[in-house]
Amino acid sequence: MLGDMARDIARDAFTDADRAAFSARLARDLDAFRLLLARPGFGEGDTTLGAELELNLADVETMRPALVNRAILDACDDPHVVPELNRFNLEFNCPPVAARGTPFTTIERHLDGALDTLRPLAAAHGARIVPIGILPTIARDDLQHEVLTDLPRYRALSAGMRAWRGAPFAVRIAGAEPLEMACADITLEGANTSFQVHLRCAPHHFADTYDAAQLVTPLAVAIAANSPVFCGHHLWDETRIALFKQSLDVRGDDARDRRTPSRVGFGHGWVRAGAWELFAEAAALWAPVVPLVDDEPDPVSVVTDGGTPRLAAMRLQMGTVWRWNRAIYDPHDGGHVRVELRALPAGPTPRDMAANAALLVGLVRAFRDRMPALRPRLPFAACDAAFHDAARRGLDAVIAWPADVAPSPALVPVTTLLERHLDDAHAGLVLLGVDDAEAARHLAVIRERLAARAAPARWLRAELRASTLSSRADALAAVTRRYADLADSRVPVHAW
Repeated sequence: MLGDMARDIARDAFTDADRAAFSARLARDLDAFRLLLARPGFGEGDTTLGAELELNLADVETMRPALVNRAILDACDDPHVVPELNRFNLEFNCPPVAARGTPFTTIERHLDGALDTLRPLAAAHGARIVPIGILPTIARDDLQHEVLTDLPRYRALSAGMRAWRGAPFAVRIAGAEPLEMACADITLEGANTSFQVHLRCAPHHFADTYDAAQLVTPLAVAIAANSPVFCGHHLWDETRIALFKQSLDVRGDDARDRRTPSRVGFGHGWVRAGAWELFAEAAALWAPVVPLVDDEPDPVSVVTDGGTPRLAAMRLQMGTVWRWNRAIYDPHDGGHVRVELRALPAGPTPRDMAANAALLVGLVRAFRDRMPALRPRLPFAACDAAFHDAARRGLDAVIAWPADVAPSPALVPVTTLLERHLDDAHAGLVLLGVDDAEAARHLAVIRERLAARAAPARWLRAELRASTLSSRADALAAVTRRYADLADSRVPVHAW
């Protein structure tokens, strides 16, 4: 959840001097990044895609969270499999692939391979892998401090966030069965598991690419929604969106505290100045949580000497600001920028996740060049509301969308928008160099799901309604087991 910089965190306690040094280096990193972005040819190159899949571990008997991630990691020799925040989480980092050709089939193959590797390792410790947005069987007792993965990076994040909060993290989520609860630690966030997609783009296209992602993310979230139950309560179709924000909200209830936006959010406006704008915003709006300064030489000097700086402070600060679409700077191989598309849930199958990625990436590319004309037609607040409406109501959502004639925006059912723009998604993929047959194969999964109105959250709700078990806990366990069995079968959710 901290991003790639988290691997280097070996401390979990910091002083005021550390924070002052970090703030100074952060300002210097931003100066260097501005210079780097102005360098002719920086970040140019072929479009690539990457992905990260967060996974739940469930006990084979009870289907409740199984706290065995370290044991599985000890038995796994795949460096792409890493720990996550809670002891019942793992993450698989999919190697980056070129967008040209058959990238989504390659991503699907990587995901299948990782799951094939992890399933027997989990079984050896009495657990099974469940790719889902929120494990339906999670209970309040599963989210106490003891479930935090015992590594410096997570201890540092936990200590920093708890210090700023100064009180338990409070969660209030409306829904069919409203939920109110509190947790003393950030382990609430570990209940959320995502499938995050990285899209590399040239710096001069970053603002339009990023804003296109903001525009179309509600459509992808609505049809991919996969977390309708949390702590036994029926809530949003994609409850992760509400839970993630509140589980890491360090602001108090005082109105003055609320003037600072949450560290988790959809954003504060359309982006005009490119990637630098988002990194500068992360530095200006939020105090450092993990103020770790590395031994890199002065980054401005590195840039002026023709090098590519690591900009570790800038990247680490962004790693503690959780926007649903996030700017990424990668210093490797001369450096580049990416948009991290973070709103998709995990699961159910690699085929479903590859299709979700194809839909979202295709729509982003399709709308990228239209954003100068579309921004004036959709106030950003309406886009933000559309995102949350899609998460709350899934395929039943009616959202604001830019209209061709005034007044704009218009309210349109999300299903209508998906049907209208699936061909645009296909065209967008082809513009990225994706083979025509590859685009058709993966978007066919979306067409079938849309035709059947078969988003994963809907399947879960229907199964729970149909359960004849008298105990809610027993019903949740049985439905979660059936979900896991079907996910293991690799049959996409529209055919369940």
